[in-house]
Amino acid sequence: MIDTGTIYLDNAGTTPVDPQVIESIIPFLGSRFGNASSLHSLGQDARKALEDSRESVSKILNCRLSEIVFTSGGTESDNIAIKGLAAGVKAVNGSNHIITTKIEHHAVLHACEQLEKVGYLVTYLSVDKHGLIDLNELENAINDNTSLVSVMLANNEIGTIQPIREISDVIKKCSEKLGRKIFFHTDAVQGAGILDLDVGKLGVDLMSLSGHKFHGPKGVGLLFIRRGTPIEPLIVGGGQERERRSGTSNVAGVVGFTTALFIAERDRVKNVDLCLKLRDKLMHGILDSIDNAFLNGHPTLRLPGNVNISFKGIEGEIILLGLDMAGVCASSGSACSSGSLDPSHVLLAIGLNDEIARSSIRFTFGKYNSIAEIERVIDILTELIPRLRSMPYLQ
Repeated sequence: MIDTGTIYLDNAGTTPVDPQVIESIIPFLGSRFGNASSLHSLGQDARKALEDSRESVSKILNCRLSEIVFTSGGTESDNIAIKGLAAGVKAVNGSNHIITTKIEHHAVLHACEQLEKVGYLVTYLSVDKHGLIDLNELENAINDNTSLVSVMLANNEIGTIQPIREISDVIKKCSEKLGRKIFFHTDAVQGAGILDLDVGKLGVDLMSLSGHKFHGPKGVGLLFIRRGTPIEPLIVGGGQERERRSGTSNVAGVVGFTTALFIAERDRVKNVDLCLKLRDKLMHGILDSIDNAFLNGHPTLRLPGNVNISFKGIEGEIILLGLDMAGVCASSGSACSSGSLDPSHVLLAIGLNDEIARSSIRFTFGKYNSIAEIERVIDILTELIPRLRSMPYLQ
């Protein structure tokens, strides 16, 4: 672990910032503090750092520099993609139908719900017990009023990876049949440093990323917008980011984001291999030694760093408290919904009942975790779960 003592298994919530990323940021919080919109030398130095970052990121995503919009994070990127695209397309041809899934991040779902209140039509695709959509259901949902399809690359709670390229092919086929473009957005926030982010291979028109999910700073993200995609800006002002997202450029954050993404992509194979070993050890260690424990999400088509387990008969929050007292950080679902008393919408969508959904714990790994830590967590859980189940006031 990058710090001391605690076993940190909540990397899907956020990740510790890589020391190399911190080092890259510091100059832009000090002597290189210029505003990238200023004409003087300090401003132009900041501008160069911003555009150098854009170029580096474009190489990883295999896109044009002009197609990258830096944002405050995944939530803003998702909102621009959904609401900005919806407004942009409606202004062009009047289309107002959006298709998404029942297991998207709330940044997508709540954006869609807002649009429904002002007259947009939204179809929410179901998923199977593993969290995968049905391509036939998607194709049947597309009609001559559809403007946008938004399907996440990998789910933040259960780790299931969607067949994004196949989804793109279905959308393209329907677009050709209808004789007009249907745009495709993916929330790829959980994919950086783990999955291939080449937008050409994925076949997407918009893609969201967030720096703090791959050892970068919080408060900075990215939205890829393919050239020719009509977007109405949500934030207006000084016209930064080619008038698609106004606001003084977060140069330090962008530099940190770019450094983190470069490191994540450079070390992707090594880190995936490590996380697979950690995932499989924890998954089998729990399922083989603890009764009435069930894996949520696809058994193989899942992120290498994600294990989501339901422990029947115990509230997840009680388990989390026990783990925390033992020095282990995990979560009961999305960090953005940790204050909610409702069971996870993702777990309900895959068919779990309220009780089982509330008994679920998400363990997510990163490059600073080790096999020794996983062995320790297995030992803690094999003692903790039976003890909690034996306490009648917790039943």
